[in-house]
Amino acid sequence: MQRDRYIGICYGPAGVGKTLSARRYAHWDHFEKFREVEPFKRLGKPPAFLGKADTVFYTADVLNSAVRMVDQIKRLKIDLHELAYGVQLAKQADISTLQENIYRRQWLDTYVKSHDEHCKLLIVDEADRLKISTFEQLRDFYDRGSCGLVLIGMPGIEKKLSRYPQFYSRIGFSHEFRPLSPQELLFIIERHFKKLGLDISPDDFTDHEAVTAIVHTTRGNFRLFHRLFTQIKRVMQVNDAKTVTREIVQAARDCLVIGV
Repeated sequence: MQRDRYIGICYGPAGVGKTLSARRYAHWDHFEKFREVEPFKRLGKPPAFLGKADTVFYTADVLNSAVRMVDQIKRLKIDLHELAYGVQLAKQADISTLQENIYRRQWLDTYVKSHDEHCKLLIVDEADRLKISTFEQLRDFYDRGSCGLVLIGMPGIEKKLSRYPQFYSRIGFSHEFRPLSPQELLFIIERHFKKLGLDISPDDFTDHEAVTAIVHTTRGNFRLFHRLFTQIKRVMQVNDAKTVTREIVQAARDCLVIGV
């Protein structure tokens, strides 16, 4: 996407990890942590890999307009470049020895001119919220820019876009996020059991029942699994339990609202 600069779409049911995957790829949690700090106070503090960060993650507003969306994306691109440039500059010089007015002038001259070239990929989450006029503005923004574009949404967004030739003709790939397989879910369950100081034994009937109940309840939904496991820990603490059983899983399930 970054190299060939085309549009991609990712879709899947709620809770399968679309947003989490995109935010992790863009290092967005780290970016947001340092974004609100004054540039001159955060130099050298952000993780070094943010110096090479080139992906913007944008979540569409519930009430969105084309102009507002473009302004927000431009602001994020500038902030991303500002942070990345600061990390790189901190490696090359002792900022404390530079006069602030000289440094500020160099900073502005650099990131204002090149922030657009620095961003190689734009990820738009909750793309289902966008209207056709906003999609058109996003397409124009993509055509005039130099970065790839990925849209993330619920199942059906691919069919929605297929009605707009000028947009779908630019789509280079379509990827469907699916729930975790039983083997993948078992791997995650084992890791979470270890956090409780427990090990899963394939020969233990109680463990087998508990794992089967978790798999049946979550059906591979990543977000639901984390919600369920949070309640499992709470139920175990309340009852001073030392083992995860089917009854504990059921009690944890009863604390949640789970759709069909």
